[in-house]
Amino acid sequence: MIERRLLPVARKCLKGFPVVALTGPRQSGKTTLARVLGGSRPYASLEDPDTREYAQNDPRGFLAQFADGAVLDEVQRCPTLFSYLQGVVDADGRMGRFILTGSQQFGLVEAITQSLAGRVALLNLLPFSLPELQAADRAPRTLDVLLSGGLFPPVHDRPVEPAAWLKSYVATYLERDVRQSLKVQDLGSFQRFVQLCAGRVGQLVNVSSLAADAGISRPTAEAWLSVLQASFLVFVVRPHFGNLSKRVIKAPKLYFCDPGLASWLVGIREPAHLTAHPLRGALFENWVVSELAKEQANRGESPAVQFWRDKEGHEVDAVVESGRAVHGIEIKAGRTVAGDFFDGLDFWRRHNTSRSALCSWLVYGGDTAQSRERGTVVPWQEIRTLLSAL
Repeated sequence: MIERRLLPVARKCLKGFPVVALTGPRQSGKTTLARVLGGSRPYASLEDPDTREYAQNDPRGFLAQFADGAVLDEVQRCPTLFSYLQGVVDADGRMGRFILTGSQQFGLVEAITQSLAGRVALLNLLPFSLPELQAADRAPRTLDVLLSGGLFPPVHDRPVEPAAWLKSYVATYLERDVRQSLKVQDLGSFQRFVQLCAGRVGQLVNVSSLAADAGISRPTAEAWLSVLQASFLVFVVRPHFGNLSKRVIKAPKLYFCDPGLASWLVGIREPAHLTAHPLRGALFENWVVSELAKEQANRGESPAVQFWRDKEGHEVDAVVESGRAVHGIEIKAGRTVAGDFFDGLDFWRRHNTSRSALCSWLVYGGDTAQSRERGTVVPWQEIRTLLSAL
C-alpha cells in the first residue's frame, strides 16, 4: 500500500473523537485507509444490500454487533443509522470507536451535522498527491503522463491502462451514481454538461453559459454543478480579496478533483494527445491547484486555496494564506521561464497593502529550480518544495 499523508492526522483524531469520518470521491482510497486505520476493528460496507437492509431495519441490533467499534463503509447509504450511532457513542464515551467513510457529501455531512456534531472528526481524502507517489517511487515519469492519467489510486497500484480505468470510472460512478442521485433522464445532456465543465477548468464559473451550451435550464445547471461538487468530482476556488476588494472579480473558478478525469472528458486518451492540446495549460493549472487543496486536506484542514484577478485582467492563479504570510502562486505549463510569467505576481505585490509577508512562487513545466528576485521558481516534479512552505 502507498502510504497516505493523511494517516498520521487520522490516527491523532482517533485519540480525541469517538468517531472519525473519511470523505472524498469514489476510488480515492478511503476504504483502504479506513481499514488500515481501523486495525482489528470489524468491517461492514453499507454498499452491500444485505448489510444495508439489516442496518436500516434493525439499527440497534446492527450496531450491537460492534461493541468495541467498527469500520462502516459508505455510511451515507443508510442515513437513519446516524441517530442510533449518536446514542451508542454517547453511552460509552470511548474515543476512536467508529471509523466511517462516505463518497456523497450531501448525505454524509448533513447527517453528521444533525446527529454527530462535536463527536466526529471529518477528514477529506483526495486522490494521490505527487509527493505521495514520489515517496513510494511510483510517480509518473513525465508531466504529460501525469496530466493524462491522473492520480486516482487504481491507476497507480494496478496493472491497468489509465484511459481504460477512467472510461470505466466515468461510466460507473459519474454517469450512474451521480446521474441517479440527480434523477437525470437525459444521459446525453448530462454527459455534455460534464464535458463542458471539463473544457472550462481554470475558468470563471458562468452557469448561464454552461446551461445554454448544454441545452438545459440555469436551475438545472446549478443543481447538476452542486451535486458534482458534493460528489467531490469538481470543486470551486473563490477569489481572494485582501486590500483590493473593490477591483477584484467576484466569480469563482472551476476545477476537477483529478486532472486525468478532466483530460479523459475532453477526449485525451494518451500522453501524446497533450503535446499541442489547447487545454494543456489549463489542465496543468488544474493539477497544481488540486495539489494545493490536497496538501491542506492531508493536514486535516479545510481547503482554502483562492485566486486573485482584478477587472483589468491582472491575475495570480492561486493564493494561499499561511500564518502571517500570503503566498501568490503563478502556474505555467511551459518548459522555459519567460519574463512575463511574473507580471501578475509583480502587480499583486505592488498594489497589495496587506501587512502580511507576500511570497511569490512560479510553478512551471520545466526541470530547473531557480531563486529569482521576482519569485521562487519551482519545477513541477519538485512541487513538494512549495507545499512544505505553506
